Amino acid sequence: MTTATTPRTPVVSVKPVTLDALRRPYPLQVRVTAPLVGHDLPVVVLSHGNGWSLDGYAPLADHWAGEGLVVVQPTHLDSRSLGASPHDPGFGAIWRARVDDVTAVLDHLDVLVAAVPGLAGRVGAGRVAVAGHSWGAQTVGMLLGARVLDPDGTAAEDLRDPRVQAGVLLAAAGTGDSLTPFAAEHLPFMRPSYPHLATPTLVVAGDQDRSALSTRGPDWFTDAFTLSPGATDLLTLVGGEHSLGGVVGHEVAETTDADPARVAVVQRMTAAYLRTRLGADPRAWDAAAADLRADPRAVAHLTSR
Repeated sequence: MTTATTPRTPVVSVKPVTLDALRRPYPLQVRVTAPLVGHDLPVVVLSHGNGWSLDGYAPLADHWAGEGLVVVQPTHLDSRSLGASPHDPGFGAIWRARVDDVTAVLDHLDVLVAAVPGLAGRVGAGRVAVAGHSWGAQTVGMLLGARVLDPDGTAAEDLRDPRVQAGVLLAAAGTGDSLTPFAAEHLPFMRPSYPHLATPTLVVAGDQDRSALSTRGPDWFTDAFTLSPGATDLLTLVGGEHSLGGVVGHEVAETTDADPARVAVVQRMTAAYLRTRLGADPRAWDAAAADLRADPRAVAHLTSR
């Protein structure tokens, strides 16, 4: 069994790769992590949660790269590394800039690949997925077909990207009809609509994830699964809170449910899902799902339809 700290193959990580010809106050800085061997490699764009940067999520980025995926991590404008604060004017518009960042990464994949020694010529054309945690899950959800509802309840523009073949949503916010008064006033973009999310997607949630932004309990984080046609699989972590055991990083202060076993199951199941959906291993997901269901000591359970 692959552990939480052991990738299958050695990986290389290059940062920062800078995309500066974009309309944003700071150049877009990106980390690229890739396996040292292999050809026709799929690409996964990983969008960080609020305040983080390209330096987070090593447990996922390193593991996925060790499983044969090229992982691309942009630093969004809400990053603490840029001095951003939720109290800044215009913070509420960053959700849209985040989507633009992921689109820019897809537009400039050739530049990013060229920045990694030995990677050119080894990336498979048209084999792209997106993944995100927390705010990052809402960000990439837009490219999978989700929308943001306007104040009158109508769905805003369709930002789905046809280049994206699959997605992984980790601790994705639920619908806006159960926001707390504070969240409704200060975070109006947290009104995702999922009925248009038709791209194949795995949703990951913790059964103890209780958000201060919602009047509901942990089931709020399963809306992306229950309300969208594309999200046909839900991985629920037993005892998991918002950090899902520590996917942001080992010994990160904000992790309230640190558990290497939870991280390991997220690594294993997300890698298998991505490898199957992107054509790297058609049997990986079914095998991982069967192993999970057969394990009486599993720290997660899978719901599929």
